[in-house]
Amino acid sequence: MVDVAPLCSARRFDLIVFDWDGTLFDSTALIVQCIQAAVRDVGGREPPRERAAWVIGMGLQQALAHAAPDVPPQRHAELVRRYQYHWFARQHEVTLFDGVLPLLHALRARGHRLGVATGKSRRGLDAALQSVALHGLFDATRTADETASKPHPQMLLELMDALDTPPERTLMIGDTTHDLLLARNAGCAALAVNYGAHAHDELAAHAPLAVVHSVAELQHWLQTHA
Repeated sequence: MVDVAPLCSARRFDLIVFDWDGTLFDSTALIVQCIQAAVRDVGGREPPRERAAWVIGMGLQQALAHAAPDVPPQRHAELVRRYQYHWFARQHEVTLFDGVLPLLHALRARGHRLGVATGKSRRGLDAALQSVALHGLFDATRTADETASKPHPQMLLELMDALDTPPERTLMIGDTTHDLLLARNAGCAALAVNYGAHAHDELAAHAPLAVVHSVAELQHWLQTHA
C-alpha cells in the first residue's frame, strides 16, 4: 500500500471529484474484455484493445456504439445487455488501486468534499459503493445514465450545485480525455492520471494542471497543490 502523508494545510480546492474506472478502480482491462465479449455476442467485429479502452468514461450505450461501429443501432440495446451480463458476472475481480483508500481518508480529514462523476450506471456505481471500505467517503455522486455522458458538463454542474461549490474551487481527476473535457466544459480545473485508459500524450494535449503516473504521484500532487 502507498503510505499517504498528511496533506498540506492550505486548500486550493474545496471539492475534489473523481472519475471511477481507471482512476480509483483498477478496472480498465476488465471493461475492455467485457466490451469485446459483448460485441462478439451480437455478431460484431471485436474492437482492438485501444478502441475499446478509448471509450471508457462515456455513457455505456454511447461507448459501445463507438467501440462497435459495425453493430446496427437496432442491436444497441442488446449490446448493452450483453456488456452488463459480462460485467456483473466478473465485477468482483476488480479492486481499488493501492493507496486510494488512505488518500481519500486524508483528503476528507483535510476538509475536502469528495464527489464521483462516472460513465458507469447508477446500478453499477451503487454496487461498488456497497463496499464497507468506501462507506461515507463521498459526499455526492453522479452517473451518466442519470445525467449526461461525458464530456457534457451536467455531472459536474450538478455536483457543484449539490455541494454549493463554485467551479474555481472544484478539481476533476480522471484517466481519460473525456474527463478533462468534462472539467473544461464545466469551468473547472482538471488533473489527469495516466495509469488508466488513455495515454500520457492524449491527456497532456488537453492541458490539465498535471499528468501523474501513479497513486503515489497523485498523493504528492494533491499534498502540494490542492
